[in-house]
Amino acid sequence: MGKKQKSDANASSGLFGIENSNRTSEKHWGKNCFNSSFPAAVACYMLDHNIKAIYNKLEVVDNELKVIATEIPLQEVFNSGKLAFTDLVFNFESRFEPYQKYSFNTIDPIDLVVNSTHGKHLSPLEIKLTVLPDSSTVNKPEDKWGSEIVVRSATTSYAALGMFDAVHTKANEVREIFEYACSDIGSWTNDFEMTHKTFGLIECVNTFQKQYLEKQKPLVMQTIWKTKGQSPLLADNAFDIFVWSDYAFTRLFLDNNKPDKGGKTSRPMRASAKLARCLWELSKSGKIQLGEIYRQMAFDKQTDKEFSINGQAWRKYVSSQRILKPILPKEVVNEIIQPGYIEHLRPERRFDQTLYFTTQA
Repeated sequence: MGKKQKSDANASSGLFGIENSNRTSEKHWGKNCFNSSFPAAVACYMLDHNIKAIYNKLEVVDNELKVIATEIPLQEVFNSGKLAFTDLVFNFESRFEPYQKYSFNTIDPIDLVVNSTHGKHLSPLEIKLTVLPDSSTVNKPEDKWGSEIVVRSATTSYAALGMFDAVHTKANEVREIFEYACSDIGSWTNDFEMTHKTFGLIECVNTFQKQYLEKQKPLVMQTIWKTKGQSPLLADNAFDIFVWSDYAFTRLFLDNNKPDKGGKTSRPMRASAKLARCLWELSKSGKIQLGEIYRQMAFDKQTDKEFSINGQAWRKYVSSQRILKPILPKEVVNEIIQPGYIEHLRPERRFDQTLYFTTQA
């Protein structure tokens, strides 16, 4: 791409590549917006420079499902083919309309929906901006550092919708996988029953994922910023993107199914049961009361937050050497954030403070 395209793309938002968006220039820098606008700009930078992201995908190793770190071009993450970033529209906190046909209720928005400038829906992505190391790993050796992820229920619902969408022509086969275990459920909201039957549901999901492994696709785009330990200063190699496929992402809760203290349904168990129920009911009718499923199966826990994993748990799934040396140096900030825009940041927020003082140094 020519320099003129890069300059034009940066002029409207102050962020690399974010030329077409449902956010105004000012809103990109606001609270709860910069944390998704900046990662999108990092992704555009990597797209423009042909730098691949780390891709955590699911594979079968010795007949066991394992999350494996590979690499993926950003074109595949955005599902944008040969389109340049100037041909893309970044709609933040938007609904991915192709999935609406699977739900009677209005589906939730996801962090980022990538469209083409011609109106084609390309990709729904959940965006995470996380620090490396987190508090659970900061005192460990650097090669053991990890990053925390907090997951919303919208993310798990998009995992269910996307997984079914990829195999919707195989609905009868999917139903056969889930029918026995799911039809045996008397009440999906009964705490005692679900703590005893969730493990059977997980086995169904395992069978489903082994059978349709080739259908997995990017869902979560986690941009990391690495600091010098507990210091607010950026590491010399500071930024990278870890993309999670929908299948790999679900292992964060499918693999961690222990009841809460007192034998109650835990957050990972709840997420696992909802995933199995969604896939089963979609396989039967092709359209479900998605909102009702997610509201009903609360088990006395808040419904906006699905679950979280700390850096130690994260490291069980992320094995790339780029944890030690992220792909982008800290100086790239001066290309991703255009001159004069750094003052839009709020230094009282930790990431903003780090960027602000890094560029002022």
